[in-house]
Amino acid sequence: MTGRVDPRDLAIRALGAVQRAAALLVGDPQADRTVPPTGYTARLTVFTAGAMAFLAVFAIALSLATGRLADRWSAELARTATLRISAPVDQADAQVRSALTVLEQTPGIASARALTDDETRVLLEPWFGPDLPLDALAIPQLIEIVEDADGYDATGLRARLAAEVPGAVLDDHTRWRDPLVAAANRLRALGWTALLLIGAATAAMITLAAQSALTANAQVIRVMRLVGARDAYIARAFVRRFTLRAGAGALAGTAAGMLAVALMPGGDDATGFLTDLGFQGAGWLWPLLVPPLAAIVAFVATRSAALRTLRTEA
Repeated sequence: MTGRVDPRDLAIRALGAVQRAAALLVGDPQADRTVPPTGYTARLTVFTAGAMAFLAVFAIALSLATGRLADRWSAELARTATLRISAPVDQADAQVRSALTVLEQTPGIASARALTDDETRVLLEPWFGPDLPLDALAIPQLIEIVEDADGYDATGLRARLAAEVPGAVLDDHTRWRDPLVAAANRLRALGWTALLLIGAATAAMITLAAQSALTANAQVIRVMRLVGARDAYIARAFVRRFTLRAGAGALAGTAAGMLAVALMPGGDDATGFLTDLGFQGAGWLWPLLVPPLAAIVAFVATRSAALRTLRTEA
């Protein structure tokens, strides 16, 4: 029947893929003589792959950390709001009580409480120092609002507060939350972009190293062609050597990067996210993808460079 897949064809293709992978790992001693086992191209390939893998680990850590930061900021600020009451001293207490009554009667608000002087002092301490005389300053009274899962109607609440509590100003943190979350998301996208650039730079360096090795061994390649070796056979030797070198270098660089990330100090609410630039839980599995991806990049780059160069010199 047209379009039907023959299981035998799939088995043959799978067997061929396994054989090619085994040939890549085992290699051909005769063909391997084409590629020098040492030299500056070998060192360049290993160093480039290791350095780029090290940077890739930190790019992944940056992306994951900023993702956690965006989620935390969004979750923490989305459910809270602040009511600020500016009123004469003789009216402040009455307006606070009226505001609390309005908030308690508003659907969607889980809790509301007026901040104490000590809590207000702590909030203002980063700007005015620890010895701020609240009694001598006209500091607005702050009321912390926590909404429930359904949320509340901010527009309707503002209208009612304007009528019953003239000195009240509702801040639902939207103007603070949205720019912070947007900045964190941009930083996360920048991390993934850096990861793509690292992969492109790795491919470019390995391509240059492969072309240099091919040029340096032009005489050997000509002799192999005279005895009947085909370009695919010659290119396979270069692909194998450079792929294994890149994989080994990337493995070492990834291990060093993961160790460096693990040794970084842990973060908390006070120190900020830069000290929390690490992996959590299953996030430690992400760097393990770097060595095989580096090997794949090296395979594609070397194969393309080798076949192109051999066709040019044919």
